[in-house]
Amino acid sequence: MAIAITLQQYLDEHHVPYDVMAHARTMTARETARACEIPADRLAKAVVLRDGGGYLMAVLPASCQLDKAQLWRLLHRPVELADEDEAASLFKDCEVGAIPAMGQAYGLETVVDERLEKAPEVWIEAGDHQHLVHLAGERFRELMAGARHGSFAHA
Repeated sequence: MAIAITLQQYLDEHHVPYDVMAHARTMTARETARACEIPADRLAKAVVLRDGGGYLMAVLPASCQLDKAQLWRLLHRPVELADEDEAASLFKDCEVGAIPAMGQAYGLETVVDERLEKAPEVWIEAGDHQHLVHLAGERFRELMAGARHGSFAHA
């Protein structure tokens, strides 16, 4: 699989140009950034969370970790990490652990860390452990315009 069909359809429906980059199989976002020789702060990673109402996605740079306390303050509600089985049920066209940082393509509320707002270009997982989708920063921001933005990541 080069790109998850749900992600591909979403990008095509929004007329967003993108490139797909193949890379050696990796298992973490930081490994992927190193393998692809891209700055980890421009690789957007997805963290799937759950709250009392269902699931949501936090999108943050691969160079950072999620600060749940900051996210709770931003959302005004507690959230917990979803487990791999829960994430797999939401992202059926993706490999476990290779979720595209584009929650709205999958009908999920999405929150984006402000560190990604000025990136000139952004890469996201394509849905497997061997491909990335490359987007112009402007296009990424357009796609994320409806998401809540804030500071909830730390290096």
